Amino acid sequence: MTRPHIATLIPAAVAALIATTPVSVQAQDAPGEDVMIVFDGSNSMWGQIDGVAKIEIARDVMKNLLGEWTAERHVGLMAYGHRRRGDCTDIETLITPAPGMAAEIQARINAITPTGKTPLTDAVEQAAQALSYTDRPATVVLISDGLESCDRDPCALAKALEKGGVGFTAHVVGFGLGTDDAASLACIANETGGQFIEAENAGELATALSTLSTAVAAAPVPAPTPAPEPTPEPEAPQITLTAPATALTGANFDVAWDRIIEPRDSITIVPMGAKDDVYTHTMRVRDDMSGTLRALSTAGLYEIRYRHYDTGAVLGRAPIELLEPEVTITAPTTTLTGANFDVSWTGGVHPQDYVTIVAMGADEGAYTNYVRIHGNTAGEGTLRAPAETGLYEIRYMLDMGPRTLARQSIEVTLPEVTVSGPTTALAGSQIEVSWTGNVASQDFVTIVPMGADEGKYTHYIRVHDKSEGNLQVPSETGMYELRYVLSEGGKTLASQPLEVTAPEVTVSGPATALAGSQVEVSWTGNVASQDFVTIVPMGADEGKYTHYIRVHEKSEGDLQMPSETGMYELRYVLSEGARTLASQPLEVTAPEVTVSGPATALAGSQVEVSWTGNVAPQDFVTIVPMGADEGKYTHYIRVHEKSEGDLQMPSETGLYELRYVLSEGARTLARHTLEVTAPEVTVSGPDQIRAGDKINITWTGAVTGQDYIRIAPMGSADDTNGDNFRVHDKTEGTLSAPDQPGLYELRYTLNEGAKVLARHTIEVLAADAALNSGAALDAPDRAAAGSTIAVSWSVDATSADQRITIALADQAIFTWITALPAADGPPVQMTLPDAPGVYELRFLDVSNQAVLARKVITVE
Repeated sequence: MTRPHIATLIPAAVAALIATTPVSVQAQDAPGEDVMIVFDGSNSMWGQIDGVAKIEIARDVMKNLLGEWTAERHVGLMAYGHRRRGDCTDIETLITPAPGMAAEIQARINAITPTGKTPLTDAVEQAAQALSYTDRPATVVLISDGLESCDRDPCALAKALEKGGVGFTAHVVGFGLGTDDAASLACIANETGGQFIEAENAGELATALSTLSTAVAAAPVPAPTPAPEPTPEPEAPQITLTAPATALTGANFDVAWDRIIEPRDSITIVPMGAKDDVYTHTMRVRDDMSGTLRALSTAGLYEIRYRHYDTGAVLGRAPIELLEPEVTITAPTTTLTGANFDVSWTGGVHPQDYVTIVAMGADEGAYTNYVRIHGNTAGEGTLRAPAETGLYEIRYMLDMGPRTLARQSIEVTLPEVTVSGPTTALAGSQIEVSWTGNVASQDFVTIVPMGADEGKYTHYIRVHDKSEGNLQVPSETGMYELRYVLSEGGKTLASQPLEVTAPEVTVSGPATALAGSQVEVSWTGNVASQDFVTIVPMGADEGKYTHYIRVHEKSEGDLQMPSETGMYELRYVLSEGARTLASQPLEVTAPEVTVSGPATALAGSQVEVSWTGNVAPQDFVTIVPMGADEGKYTHYIRVHEKSEGDLQMPSETGLYELRYVLSEGARTLARHTLEVTAPEVTVSGPDQIRAGDKINITWTGAVTGQDYIRIAPMGSADDTNGDNFRVHDKTEGTLSAPDQPGLYELRYTLNEGAKVLARHTIEVLAADAALNSGAALDAPDRAAAGSTIAVSWSVDATSADQRITIALADQAIFTWITALPAADGPPVQMTLPDAPGVYELRFLDVSNQAVLARKVITVE
C-alpha cells in the first residue's frame, strides 16, 4: 500500500534557535568539508512505492551515497522522528562525524524504525551546529519524504545558515514527495547553494544519491570570503499583486504580479499582520508573471506577499481570505471484512487529498487503505475494508495538514464463507476444492499443516470470481487444513480438515543393464503426471536424479543408463517435494566392445574401421592423438546399427588411437593404436611462365580426390587463397598464371587440415617478357647458406661486359649482392649469402643493359 503524503505547515514567524548541545567536530586533518547526513525516520517513510516501503528502498540504495569519499572525510549521521510518536524534539545524533564510518552509518540506517513526526528544520539546524558551521565549512545532506510538520520554516532557517555560516551547504533529496512539496524542500538547497533532487522511485533515488555522492566527494574547502563593504540599498520598487479575494483552505489558487525584480524572488502566503520576515508556502517568480500557490490548512485572513530574494523585503501585498471547504462523503453503512466497497465525495479541494478508512475514534491523521481524489471535486472510488470486524469511519482527508473535512461511520462485519474438499488425499496429488462467499478476488484457498499459525500458507489458488479449483497436496503425509484466507490481513475465514495419505506406487526394471544403454522400465500407482522415474547410484540422497522420464498417464518407458558401472536404484519420485515413493536395485555392467582398423594410414586419407558390441546408436568411433584425455574427439562416425565405416584421418603424422566412445558420458569402451604416416607427394611445373599463360602441372602420390593444387605468392601463408583445382583421380592439370609478375608456388594441399604436402617454385614474368633471351644458366635449385656453388651457362651473344649475379628475388635487375665476370668461366664459383631465403641467379649483359637468363635458388 502506497502511503499518501501527509505534512503539516502552520504559518508562524521564524522561531528562535532551539537550544541544543552541539557535538564538537575536529577535522583539521580531513580533506574537504565535514558532512552530516540527516535521515528522515518519520512515520511517513512506511509509505510504499511500487509495493515496497520507502524506508526499505532508502536502506537499499544508501550505498550509492556512502562512496569512497567517506574513508577520509568526517561524516556523521543524524535522524529524526525515529523513536517517539508526536514528538517534535525526537532528533538524535546517531554517529558523531568521523572518517571511515560508511559501514556503521549503513548499519544504523538499517536499524531505524519510522515512528513519529517530521521536525526537519530543527534537525538541519542541529546538524549545522554540530558541524560548527559558523567557524568552518560544513555540508548537510538531508534525505526526506515530506514537509516540515513541527511549525518551523525551513526556508527561513536555510537563509540564516547561509548568511551566518562559513561555506555552509545543504543538499536535499526529496523522495516520493507530494505534488506541491518540492518547493518547500528545494528552498533549503537553493538558499545554501546546494543541490535539490526529486526521486519518485527506487531507481531515481539510487541515481540521486550517486549524484550527491559525486558532488560531496568533489567539494573543495572554500577560502574565507571577506565581508563586502556595506553599500546603501536603493529604494525597492513596489509590486502589484493580483489574487482572488477568497480561496479554500488547502486548495491551489492563481497569483499574478506586474513586474520582476530578480528571478529568485518569491511569492508566499502568511497570516494577516505577520512580520515581514515570515513566509510559508513559496514559489519562485523566475521569468513568469503568474503562478499557482497553495493555501494553508486553517481558515482565516491571510496576505499574499512578493519577497525580494537578497533583502527579504516585502515589495507587494494582496489580502486573501481562506474559507472552510464544504465537503461531503458517501459510503455504505456496512461492508464485509476485506471487501472492496464504493465511496463518493463532493467538494474535493486538492488532487492529493484522499479518502481513507480508520477505526472509529482514530487519531487525526491516522490512515489505512486510501484512494486519492486526483482533482475530482465530485468523484468516486473504491476502498478495501480491514480484516477485523468493528466500527470504522470513512474520512475525507485534506492532504495539507492532514485534516479531516468530512466523515461517515461504517460497520465492518464478518463474511459467511465456506471451503470444501475431500477428507483424504494422496501425498503429492492434486485435488478439487470448492468455496462459497467470495469476498475479494485476491483471497485464496491454501493447504497447511493442522494448527499452523494464522497467515501461513503453502500451495494456494486465488478465488477470483470462481467457486472451485485444483489444489496441490503436500508430499508429506499427516493431518492438514484447507483454509479460505482473506487477502486483506491474511485472516482465515473458513477451514476444513484433510488427511494426506501415502500413495501405493511400484517401479520395475531389469536386474542388470549395460552401461550407456537404454532399458525399458515400468511403474504403477501414478500420483501426478509430472512425477518421474530416474536412475541414481545406490544410496543417493533423497531428491537426487540423473536421466529421467515423466510418468504422465503412462505405465512404462525407456530410460537411459549411466556410463559408469556399479549398483544403482530405479526410483519413482514424486514431483511435489521430490520424494521417493518406490525403488528397485539395478546393476550397471560393462559392455564387451571392440574397435579395429589398419596399423598405419596416410595423413588426410580415409580408412575403413570396424567395431562390435554396439551399445547405443549414438555411440561413435573417433580418432584422437595417443593418450588424449577421456572425452576428446576429432572426426567421428556414429555406430547406429552398423559394424563398419570410413573414418577421416588427421593431417598431422604421429601415433593415434581409434576409440569406440559411449555417447552417454563420452566414455571410451574400446581402442586400437594406429600410426598416421606422411604421404610421398610431388608437384611439378615450369620454372618460369608468362603472366596469364596456362601452367601445365603434374603430381604424384595423391591422398584423396578432394586434395587440391593451387598457386599462391611465394612466402605467403599456407592457407592463402589462389586459383586451384581438385586432384580427383588424375595426375595432371592446368592453372592460369597470375596477372601480376613475381615469384609464386604451386602447392599440393591436403583437403584435411589444408596442409601443404609438396611445393614447386615458379616465376611469373611479364606477359611480353622473354624467359631466356640468348643465354641459359645451370646451377643447383637449393644450397646451404654461405656455401660455394658452381654456376655454368651457355650464351649466344657477346659483349664487352657480361656478368653472373646473385640478388634477392624481388631486387631490381641491375642491382645485386655478388657479381662475377662471365669472362672467367664457365663455370664460376659463387659464394651464397649467409641469410636463408629465396634468391635469383642472373646472366646480365651490362654493356647492352639486358638480362639474358634468370634462375631461382633457395638458400637454406
